[in-house]
Amino acid sequence: MMSLFNSTCMECSQLITQRYSTSFSMGIKVFDKAYRASIYAIYGFVRFADEIVDTFHGHDKAELLQRFKADTYRAIEEGISLNPVLHSFQLVVNQYMIERELIDAFLYSMEMDLHHHQYEDHLYQEYIYGSAEVVGLMCLRVWTNGDELQYQSLKAPARSLGAAFQKINFLRDMKSDFDERGRVYFPGVDFRNFSEEDKLKIESDIKADFDHAYTGIVQLPKGVRFGVYLAYVYYTKLFQKIRNSPAHEVQKQRIRVHDGRKVALLLSSAVRNSLNLL
Repeated sequence: MMSLFNSTCMECSQLITQRYSTSFSMGIKVFDKAYRASIYAIYGFVRFADEIVDTFHGHDKAELLQRFKADTYRAIEEGISLNPVLHSFQLVVNQYMIERELIDAFLYSMEMDLHHHQYEDHLYQEYIYGSAEVVGLMCLRVWTNGDELQYQSLKAPARSLGAAFQKINFLRDMKSDFDERGRVYFPGVDFRNFSEEDKLKIESDIKADFDHAYTGIVQLPKGVRFGVYLAYVYYTKLFQKIRNSPAHEVQKQRIRVHDGRKVALLLSSAVRNSLNLL
């Protein structure tokens, strides 16, 4: 019956991913079946940690995060948790030998959101690493499945892809981050005076991340390459929309790619993949 418990917990993480992110859900759906549950488990874990610091207003977020952190490490050490998100996550951590350092860095970045509202350069780089780059590295551990040489060769591009995704999220969510949480992630940026110069500098940084990330995407194992490429395509389309919008529009509204457009991107990307044009 343990297999039933395991699969039920994995399904909970899948549901969380589907409810919270259409982009990543569509990408995961085109992975080979062998990879899907593990990536859902990683996403469910990071999503719930992020919810603690971003959403649970009126509760003691610091206490909730410390409890979540302690429960995470206990689940990994004991190989079981009655929290389905943590149980599915520990299954993946223990199967693929995901390093404690990656988990530590991620949880520390979540803790940073409880104490910092303006991120100067060193904090910004540390936050980007912990909140996004290490998530890509966790996924890469699954995709390379014990092949250390392959993991090391793809490690830097995986970090760049995570960084690009996170920086685009920061641009997309500038208004809500400032209005609801008082946060400004970009170093030296005054939200009230967000300029075209500020925007162009950030966009140049993201473009460099994307260019580097693509060199790794095309080297990923075949079973996940198209899914990661699809997430890359969704985010590059969102990035294009942001680049085509003036700074004051980015400042006052959340720019997004509508679901119908995502379906069109899925179909066009599938054609490119079938023709080996990635």
